[in-house]
Amino acid sequence: MAEEYLRKRDELCGGMSRRVFLRASLAGGASLLVGRAAPLFAGAPGNDNSIFSIGRDVPVDRLGFGAMRLTGEGIWGWPPDRANAIKVLKRAVELGVNLIDTADAYGPDTSELLIAEALYPYPKGLVVATKGGNTRPGPNQWVPDGRPEYLKQCIDKSLKRLKLERIDLYQLHRVDPKVPMEDSLGALKEAQSAGKIRHIGLSEVSPEQVQGARKVVPIATVQNRYNITDRKWDNTLAYCEKEKIGFMPWAPVGGTRGMSSAALEKFAKDHGLTIYQLGLAWLLHRSPVVLPIPGTSSLAHLEENMAARKIQVSSEEWKTIDSLASQT
Repeated sequence: MAEEYLRKRDELCGGMSRRVFLRASLAGGASLLVGRAAPLFAGAPGNDNSIFSIGRDVPVDRLGFGAMRLTGEGIWGWPPDRANAIKVLKRAVELGVNLIDTADAYGPDTSELLIAEALYPYPKGLVVATKGGNTRPGPNQWVPDGRPEYLKQCIDKSLKRLKLERIDLYQLHRVDPKVPMEDSLGALKEAQSAGKIRHIGLSEVSPEQVQGARKVVPIATVQNRYNITDRKWDNTLAYCEKEKIGFMPWAPVGGTRGMSSAALEKFAKDHGLTIYQLGLAWLLHRSPVVLPIPGTSSLAHLEENMAARKIQVSSEEWKTIDSLASQT
């Protein structure tokens, strides 16, 4: 199953734009070359570390796409250029993405609707992961709601918007402090038993919370804020790596806060990269369970992000990068 996916993914990756390929290939900085003949950006990765099996039976490319930024300002309403959002989603799949992350709270509803509009009927192997349990009173406002009855409604509505019979990965968007997590997860377990969802994930949780959740239902993924300059959840990542749980860092390139590091900025620039490409490459290097989901509404930025998985860096260079990152 994984081998078939790799073959198809490598065929798709041939669609990398000439602009990005040429810029990457001509980028200066021999220090990032692996041997004298190897380019900074190599061909599509073909080793086992380039994919991860969610729940051990759903193989995905480790560099996915986050669909939050395809909505309007404040993650509210429709995007100003709906046609462009459709193009971004289609191009992501052309570039080899087969994991798209969204949530009913993005818009709300609009991100899921855009995905279905752009990609349904879905290509074989495409995993659309979504989330529920976060309500939206207004732009940039988020209020958790983990009541079982609410989550059951969320699942049914997401299935309808995404035009799916089963959601491969459904995540509890936030743990509601007013509702025992066991109750919230009970609703997801019930939906799983009914065949509405395949695997269950969590978001913004500690190792202890993941451990507790696993007493109720198997946990396939965890989605926490994490990037090269923000490692608050290192302990959760360590737990996920030990237990072979997928770790999906949101804000993998900093989100609205960006990634502030003069040292990393200089290193990236000196080697013909953006700090965002460097940050994504670092995440892919960080652990084989890490599944970055960078989001953008820009076709150009999408191409740049996807090129990050082709970066080849020596072990010595990674030591340098880690040293610079530790200074942030």
